[in-house]
Amino acid sequence: MSVWRGFFAVLVALVAGAALPGAARAEVVATNARLGEHTEHTRFVLEMTEAVDYRVFFLAGPNRIVVELPEMDWQLPPKAGLGGAGLVTGFRYGVFRKGKSRIVLDLAAPAMVETDFVMPAADGKPARLVLDIVPADEADFIAAAGWPDDESGAPPEPPIDEAVESQPIDSHDGQFVIAIDAGHGGVDPGASGASGTLEKDVVLKAAEALKAELETRADYQVVLVRDDDNFITLKDRVRAGRAAKADLFISLHADSVSDASVHGASVYTLSETASDSVAAELERSENAADIISGVDLSGNDEVGTILIDLAQRETKNRSSTFAQLLLPQLERQTGLISKPHRFAGFRVLKAPDVPSVLIELGFLSNDTDESRLTSPKWRASTAAAIARAVDGYYERMSSVAETGH
Repeated sequence: MSVWRGFFAVLVALVAGAALPGAARAEVVATNARLGEHTEHTRFVLEMTEAVDYRVFFLAGPNRIVVELPEMDWQLPPKAGLGGAGLVTGFRYGVFRKGKSRIVLDLAAPAMVETDFVMPAADGKPARLVLDIVPADEADFIAAAGWPDDESGAPPEPPIDEAVESQPIDSHDGQFVIAIDAGHGGVDPGASGASGTLEKDVVLKAAEALKAELETRADYQVVLVRDDDNFITLKDRVRAGRAAKADLFISLHADSVSDASVHGASVYTLSETASDSVAAELERSENAADIISGVDLSGNDEVGTILIDLAQRETKNRSSTFAQLLLPQLERQTGLISKPHRFAGFRVLKAPDVPSVLIELGFLSNDTDESRLTSPKWRASTAAAIARAVDGYYERMSSVAETGH
């Protein structure tokens, strides 16, 4: 159930006087998006600088409408998509992977797109993509839902070697490799604050600040898993750390929870069982990121199926060692939640050969934390605190390499 509207988009572009294929074109900018509830349908409108090709398909579990578009520059208002109307509870948008963008509309009930069309830019008005969404029988929705024949939701990936040799500390020309993973990105915005702050934005800035701080040390090589506003699957985040032969993997997040009073930083290391209700809530939301953002996991042997069983005890021990060095640094800088070293089955921590931690820098559901997370000064000082913990960990691991204990 997906059909390209390419011919129509080309036709309206020509009517509007757009350049022919092959001619130089400015980057398409998405400038606004809105939902409207009408008597017989819910209308979604995306405003753009010019008409583009697109296609629409439906996914179940959870029920979503996915609109696939060429890669474009997303300049929507900060709170776009955070609220719903009619049959749509909200929507996410952004770059899904190079050359491709997606809008994912979350449905309150089974629904179908009754009408969809593109209006070209004219008379000072932007080009508009319009979807009219109507209720549908659940059985009809399930029958229509599914991936397009040419799309699996993610690019093909080579298998992971199950037999992994540990990397010695001096395996990178004497440098200690640190992979920094800014959570979420692209079509997956992550959590949001009351003022419209998006997790994907603040953690990318925090990752860049941490990279800059660590690169003032000669002993470190720093790799950013995500260096722009792009979507990366949880599996590919793990792959990136392992491909870099990282000695340490740090995943940065700034989530939201239902209790707005929860504030402060915390550090998570891998466990099959969540340590408490907050950890369990975060684990569910983070591990669902691929699903809600429109990634097909069917028939995909996820890395998690081999990782916990194969995870080396030494890798887990080293993760906990770094966490214990990190907590006092974060406490002095930003404060900690109760029981700040927590445990959860985050997929992004499941590399069997790379010590890994997930840092919750704070909670966008808390006003104080949201204000801190948007402060460049606070991000810089927090980066310095994390870097001091990395220094301590590097010294300890260097000593272990030299003495054997």
